[in-house]
Amino acid sequence: MTEKRWTLTVPEGRASDRVDRVLAALLDGVSRETIKRWIQEGRVTLAGRPCRPKDTAKAGAEIVVVAGPAPQSAAEPDPGVRFGVVFEDDEMLVVDKPAGLVVHPGRGHWTGTLVHGLLARPGFERPPSDPRDEQGHLRPGIVHRIDKDTSGLLMVAKTERAREGLKEQLAQHSIERRYLGLTVGVPRPGRIETLHGRDPKSRLRFSSRVTEGKPAVTDVEVLGRAAGDEGALVRLTLHTGRTHQIRVHLSLERGTPLLADALYGGMRAPERVQRIAADLGRQALHASVVGFRHPTTGEELRFESPLPSDLEQAWTALRARV
Repeated sequence: MTEKRWTLTVPEGRASDRVDRVLAALLDGVSRETIKRWIQEGRVTLAGRPCRPKDTAKAGAEIVVVAGPAPQSAAEPDPGVRFGVVFEDDEMLVVDKPAGLVVHPGRGHWTGTLVHGLLARPGFERPPSDPRDEQGHLRPGIVHRIDKDTSGLLMVAKTERAREGLKEQLAQHSIERRYLGLTVGVPRPGRIETLHGRDPKSRLRFSSRVTEGKPAVTDVEVLGRAAGDEGALVRLTLHTGRTHQIRVHLSLERGTPLLADALYGGMRAPERVQRIAADLGRQALHASVVGFRHPTTGEELRFESPLPSDLEQAWTALRARV
């Protein structure tokens, strides 16, 4: 595998600063922690000489960076992790993740994740992690995520070229991603366009009520209405992929949160709907469609996953007239 290499010149007019800070500003998508690791591994030269993170980089100075490999994942294969596979070849998979399964190891979830199950799969082995991602070793093959309690389709790379090809399409927002969900109340259909960022009052939540953030765009379609308009079956098309985007948009922008969404519920549902939500026990969201260009063959692929049985039962209960 060819190592990625950058030759950079500190822009004129930029104030002198630590070389790790300068590189964090110049290398889009590479974290400062990763840059520090590369410097400590001797992969960065400043004016032709190895440097330290705290060395000063002045305007006009040349910096050469050679990307290093990410740390290897310590995750052990676990054949007991269950998930569906709807497509697989030598380059990638599309999996159908059940609700309740965490995608990759992280705080509070160091075992039993999708990654552990993938590592037990013949032919998956341990695909190369993204060297620009200091946490890449925790999520080999993972190019995008869905929440633990969201079910549905997820693309997984088995090779570096598949990873880079899929990530490029995600960055260009050219991948088709549609979700099915059940809401409390009936949302107004149409496009939602907002900024998206951390909720300043909660480290767990995100918000569309921010003055700075990334753009977030969701299309909302109402497919069916529950009895008394107490809920709805909706189709949601993502044009961007921000964390909790659908959950935030439905709750804050439409006032119709996902059924059983404990984090973004934000309103008192009728008692009957509360009982249905309690029986469901997880946010009513399912990644139902993913469509993309195969990262190596260029073939256009599209996969669908039907509404899972727990959401079907909840929808039947919502439609029932009492």
